[in-house]
Amino acid sequence: MNQLETKDLTAADSGTDKFLDVEMFATMVRGGAAQLRANAKEVNELNVFPVPDGDTGDNMSMTLEGGVAALEGVHSDDLAAVTQKLSKGMLLGARGNSGVILSQFFAGMTKGFSKYKKADATAVGEAMQEGVKQAYASVITPTEGTILTVAREAVAYAVSRINEKSTITSLFSDLIKEMYNSLQRTPDLLAALKEANVIDSGGAGLFYIMQGFYKILKGETIEETESLVQVKNPTVDLSAFTADSEMTYGYCTELLLQLLNARVDTEAFDVKIISDYLATLGDSIVAFKTDSIVKIHVHTLTPDKVLAFCRQYGEFLTVKIENMSVQHSQVLTEEKKSRPMKDYGTVAVAAGEGIESLFKQLGVDAVVHGGQTQNPSAQDFLAAFSEVNARHIFVFPNNGNIIMAAKQAAQLYENGEVHVIESKDLGQGYAAISALNFESDDPEKITEMLTASMNIVTTGCVSTAIRDAELNGVHIEKDDYIGFAGKTMMVSEKTLLAAAQKLIGSMNDGEVCLVTAFVGKDADPETVSDLEDWMAEACPDLEFYTVDGGQEVYPFIFVVE
Repeated sequence: MNQLETKDLTAADSGTDKFLDVEMFATMVRGGAAQLRANAKEVNELNVFPVPDGDTGDNMSMTLEGGVAALEGVHSDDLAAVTQKLSKGMLLGARGNSGVILSQFFAGMTKGFSKYKKADATAVGEAMQEGVKQAYASVITPTEGTILTVAREAVAYAVSRINEKSTITSLFSDLIKEMYNSLQRTPDLLAALKEANVIDSGGAGLFYIMQGFYKILKGETIEETESLVQVKNPTVDLSAFTADSEMTYGYCTELLLQLLNARVDTEAFDVKIISDYLATLGDSIVAFKTDSIVKIHVHTLTPDKVLAFCRQYGEFLTVKIENMSVQHSQVLTEEKKSRPMKDYGTVAVAAGEGIESLFKQLGVDAVVHGGQTQNPSAQDFLAAFSEVNARHIFVFPNNGNIIMAAKQAAQLYENGEVHVIESKDLGQGYAAISALNFESDDPEKITEMLTASMNIVTTGCVSTAIRDAELNGVHIEKDDYIGFAGKTMMVSEKTLLAAAQKLIGSMNDGEVCLVTAFVGKDADPETVSDLEDWMAEACPDLEFYTVDGGQEVYPFIFVVE
């Protein structure tokens, strides 16, 4: 899947916009999120291994949407202040390596915008250069042929084209043209991409975001699809506000107002009329107009007055009014539920009820649900850290694509010291968690011990192929069962049992003593029984155990030690 949408790359620039202000920036961000969301499945499928576990598009989309959500409660005409809110939302919502790098790119842009209420093309270019610099700095060993290369080359090209006639539109026109070209070169820089015949997925995600920015600048409408970030509707604690309570914090009032031509000139309507009135009723005010729809947010003791005033100009598409005294009481209740602080605590990522249960039996304090295709966010880790409430927290990401989010959360956490044990797969995490021992009073020694314990295991996975491929000399046809260890493809067979048998055989170097098989949802009992019988006959000297892991995507995960 090498071809991205190209029809916008040669469009003539008719923009006359010389400055980027808050309203346009916020609209561009929403457009970028919508464009990526619409193409997330394509980005997901740009996966080196042809297995149904690609999630780069979803991770980047949810990361950016975390920033979009943070903008909803912001009312400011200061570009620097708004980008800070966006950046904080993305840092907390960052998922997967590409999502973390994306959040760091925007964090760097925030630094670049720190002096500006609005920015011309030169200032935007400088901000993006800061974004590239911070994105590279976020990776210990930057790899070329990835999102980093695509960002660096495109920004460098776009900045080099800036002149006194440049507009914001012309800058982004140059940016996405070179971003597309850079993407096509990624297989020449990264052998794994060339072997798999795909372009870099993270770079593709960034391309779609910036393409969305550019479409908004040209005045195009991007079709909205359902957000990947699902907003949970919490249950209301009815005891939090009773007949004896006093209203203290007011109501969080949010509206979408459809202006009506019969009541007002919708094109000429100045939204300042509404924001000025809201300022007389409350605070935390947001009021901005997109086409003929006005988004409104205010904290007020008199939401009825807000509704009556706004209805002069149109009718409501949505209305949400929440008692903030109830919300405040619920927050206090949750704080009371937190555990007393202890010296040491543990957090692990697990995908599958059986694996989660096993980790808790082994002494893990908090389990973050997630894994391949379900990468947790930095915010998810922060919630787990707060739940554990320890001076030293040891974290087991158990997936190479989750380590950066765990580290980002560790940097953001302020109530203890977080030690990320860089477990790249289930096997490494299982080995380290099994070795948990806090008898030492030295966190560094504990970290060394846990890290050393991961080196004695190898993890192999069996899954189904979603496309034809040729990897590591292994011929793969769509729907085959494939087996791989780490980043090495090892087997491809027509049946699950044959793939499992051959993978175990390939991983057995003669020094293996124990094989633990985590059985996934898609492994039927008959196949599991047949595998146990085969192991007893073919490998009588090996100990073989099965665990009902309940994981998706992988019918079998083998931990060999």
